[in-house]
Formats: sequence, structure tokens, C-alpha cells
Amino acid sequence: MAEREGFEPSIRFWRILTFQASAFDHSATAPHALEGAALTAWKRFRKRAKAGTVGFMKQSLLMCAALLASCSAAPAPAPTQGPALAPSEIIAAAPGADWAPIAPSELLVMDLAPDAKGAARRVVIQLLPAPFSQGWIGNIRALAAAKWWDGTSVNRVQDGYVVQWGDPDGEDKAKAKALPAGLKVMPAEDYAATAGSPEVKAFLDKSRGGTIAGLSKDAYAESVEFRSGWPLGSDAKAMWPIHCYGTVGVGRDYPPDTGSGAELYAVIGQAPRQLDRNIAVVGRVIEGMEHLASLPRGTGDIGFYKTAQERTPILSIRIGSDVPGLPRYEYLSTESKSFAAYADARANRRDSFYIRPAGGVDICNVPVPVRRVP
Repeated sequence: MAEREGFEPSIRFWRILTFQASAFDHSATAPHALEGAALTAWKRFRKRAKAGTVGFMKQSLLMCAALLASCSAAPAPAPTQGPALAPSEIIAAAPGADWAPIAPSELLVMDLAPDAKGAARRVVIQLLPAPFSQGWIGNIRALAAAKWWDGTSVNRVQDGYVVQWGDPDGEDKAKAKALPAGLKVMPAEDYAATAGSPEVKAFLDKSRGGTIAGLSKDAYAESVEFRSGWPLGSDAKAMWPIHCYGTVGVGRDYPPDTGSGAELYAVIGQAPRQLDRNIAVVGRVIEGMEHLASLPRGTGDIGFYKTAQERTPILSIRIGSDVPGLPRYEYLSTESKSFAAYADARANRRDSFYIRPAGGVDICNVPVPVRRVP
């Protein structure tokens, strides 16, 4: 009986010590981790106690020492995480499988006259895929095939807004350059693609969209997302391309004129999102933006040049598949894990230069990375 009475307090003491150990450490020394040392000691002491060879006080002291030794054992070190990557580092680390090719037939190549030092100036534009702006893009292909832009010029550079090119005499019907036959006239409804149309369904079926974590609430669209490498806005009725830096659109007169595609512009300032659904977007500059953004600003109304000498001549504009030796290009797939990480880094900079993550980002501040094929 004496042995039994001494044994029962030992059980209570074990339970108390186990509870106290788990209370101050919930990691490597929690009760499940005590099984290796303390529980082994407990079984040994229990056997000896039953045999009557160890008194209660001695059991308790020995068990306490075992438990304390087990509880004081250093927990396994937590895995260390390296410094957060900057967006440029995420792009550089993206595997080849995360990049999607751009077909040469989807490119428009504009060669400007050489600069003052004689250096060539080439601007490469990626054209939008179906179902967006295909009537205007069809006209652009016809204009390029007819070499219509050869000998035209950059006629307008408005600071913080757009660079515009085409026929400098286009407003004068007596002097305007004749357009190729068969160009289409598009309705203003084609500035956006109708939701639920077969064309939109086909586009959505071949791309996986969805909002990117961290995209700020948009002031110009109910929803914004990336699809097949393009920033798009949408509502219940339609989906449309967005005006961001580098976006290329079609110049036009007052409605009902929608422009033919002969006069084009590129955004060189803050994204003019008020133009969304008010003008046709046909593509974006993917290389050579510096040749447009650095041009002298026009001194006339809304940035038009006042004299012919101020204009930059255009040597040629061709579809990429008609340009010998054109490099191949690819964009970071907006469906890839690399792009998701890149977009998150744009929304929340955690690399060493930054102090506070912003918590959000405008869709135009997540430019889709494009590179030449290595």
C-alpha cells in the first residue's frame, strides 16, 4: 500500500511538469517532443517504483531533472528566408517555360530616320489579338503591305501625353496622301468587345485570367485583369484593352469618325485611362520606346509641330514577318507563377530599398515584361 501511495503522487507530479513544460514552450519541447527523453525516464522510474527500489522523493527529483533537461533542449532552428526579390530579379529568374513567344506576324516595325549622331531608330509594336480592334488592325496590315507610311512622319509630340504619326497633310483633303482601297470603316461599338460574343468566349477559353493579388481598385472599370499578356478592363457588357504607357491607338476626328488606322499614336505619359472605350487601341510598343519618348516636344497646339523641319521622318513601317533579320520576342506569360510573383512584388515591394509595402498597384504599373529570345 505504501508503494502504491508513493506511486500515485509521482503520476500527478509527471502531469504537472508536463503541463508546465508545454505552457512555456510550444515548439520542439512541447509534450509530443518530451516522449523521447522524459517519457523514457518515466517508464524506467515507474518500473523501479513498482519494485520498491526508489522512493517517491527520489523519483520526483530525478524525473524533474529529466524533464527540465528535455525542456531546456534548444529547439531546431527555423529555416532562414533570403531577402525578398525585386521585380527585375523575379523576371531574370523566370524559367524559359514561363515565357510565351510573339509571332513576327503580330509585330509592326517602324524605322525612323537616324538620329543626329547617325544611329538607327527602330520601334517595335505588338498588335492586339482577336477579338479586340481587329477591323483597325486589318487596315494597319493593309497600309503596311502597301508601304503607305514610307515617307510620312512623326507630327505631334505632346509632353506627358502622346507621340502621333502619319500623313502630315492628312487634314488637308487637297494634299492628303491617298489611302489604299478597301480599308474598313468601323463603328464606335468596336472600341470594346461584347461580353458573351463567340469571339470573346473563344478568347477567354484559350486564356486563364483572374485578378492579380494586390491590384488596386480601378476607377475606370468594374474589373481589371491580364489575359494572354494584355491588361484588360471589363464590366457585365463588354471587355476592352486599357491605355497604359506605351499603348498604341488610332488617331481620329470628332465622332462619328473612328479613324482608319493610318494615323497612330503611342502614349508617352501617365496612363490616359479616360480614353478607354473612346478610341481604338491596337497594340503596344515593346522595343524602342526611347526613340519616341525622347523626341522634341511640339510647340504648336496640343503638341503638333509647326514646321516640316521639326518633324521626324518615317523611313518605313512593315509587318514583322516582312522584316529580314528581325529578332524573336517573347513575353512573360501572365498565367505563369513567375508573373504572379512579379505582380505581387510590384504591388508590395519588400526588397531592401523599400521601407513599407504599398499594399496595391494600378494595373498600368504592372507592365508585362517582354524580351528578345536569348
